[in-house]
Amino acid sequence: MRVGLLIVAHRHIGSEILATASRTLGICPLQTESLEVLNEDERNELLERAGALITQLDQGAGVLILSDAYGSTPSNVAVAASTHRRCRVVTGLNLPMLLRVFNYPGRSLEELAESAAAGGRAGIIAVGEGAPPS
Repeated sequence: MRVGLLIVAHRHIGSEILATASRTLGICPLQTESLEVLNEDERNELLERAGALITQLDQGAGVLILSDAYGSTPSNVAVAASTHRRCRVVTGLNLPMLLRVFNYPGRSLEELAESAAAGGRAGIIAVGEGAPPS
């Protein structure tokens, strides 16, 4: 039994980053869905769609929800939809974060949330003098 993964992000960000990570690794090791948030979407409709996706993805181990920008509509929907469910929300979605999650698909929900956050932070580097070698 593996954790499900839901990406909640603006417009095509979620589906594109998911496709990129899957192509990079050659697989998508977790049952994953992406909820695209458009400017014209109604909050209640988004909450219903997110709740249905969480229910679909949760096979007993919980659902990790990754969102792009903390405080934005996608992030707010992710947090609201995860209330009273076995979910963890991690914001600041980036490719290193998703690749880290995909590299450890057998981890628990708590471990995957920590891996996502660590992968996201480790993937942010100000390149210039004194930057670590790649």
